[in-house]
Amino acid sequence: MGAAFEALLERVKSEVSSISVEVAQTRLNNEADLILLDVREREIFAEGYIPGAENVPRGFLELQIEGISNDRSRAILLYGDEDQSPLATRDLINMGYENVAYIEGGVDAWQSTGLKTAKDRPLTKAETFRYARHLLVPEVGERGQGKLLDASVLLIGAGGLGSPAAYYLAAAGIGTVGIVDADVVDLSNLQRQILHGTSDVGRPKVVSAYEKLKDINPGCNVIPHQIYLTSDNVMEVIEPYDIVINGCDNFPTRYLINDAC
Repeated sequence: MGAAFEALLERVKSEVSSISVEVAQTRLNNEADLILLDVREREIFAEGYIPGAENVPRGFLELQIEGISNDRSRAILLYGDEDQSPLATRDLINMGYENVAYIEGGVDAWQSTGLKTAKDRPLTKAETFRYARHLLVPEVGERGQGKLLDASVLLIGAGGLGSPAAYYLAAAGIGTVGIVDADVVDLSNLQRQILHGTSDVGRPKVVSAYEKLKDINPGCNVIPHQIYLTSDNVMEVIEPYDIVINGCDNFPTRYLINDAC
């Protein structure tokens, strides 16, 4: 580091606000609208970050910050390495953000006080190829795809509504897809229930659905529930899932699911 850069860094530090890890923890616990940014490179961020942080590498800060918040008065805390933090704070102030401070010491200081860091689910090489288009979308990215892979969705009904939903859930990389349907495939279903084909007529819909979804994405954990939902079993069935999608075709079941959820 040259003398000129050191002088610049010291000047910037004197012009921007910084807070200790202890103060940062208090603010993160008490300020619901507080934004926490990690301005390190993605590869370093993946090794561990302060829980709740959004990763926006400093080189992309000006391009991406408004996608997180364009409210210039909203409070922002950020951290990076020793050089990045004050410079990134200055960058945001120059963009008009009024309430910005950096956390002194960043992740190292956070860990040294005994606080835990978080770590995203790493994608395998095969997952990186399969979901490559998702990874290009800033709102999804590798971190978002990891959350999809860890998610579980229960789909009620494998008919006209459930069929397209099931296909897209599995293709998008939802880790676990449960399907509830007690019916068998009928010839009259085929003009709209795209999970099933002519060879499936007479077979349980959940079996047909299982085979189609495993074909489109073998990594998806598909769980068939060939049952009718009742007040006696509904809570047990939905309990393991993060989200329930109601694709049933009758009002009693809709009311039952609404009450249970």
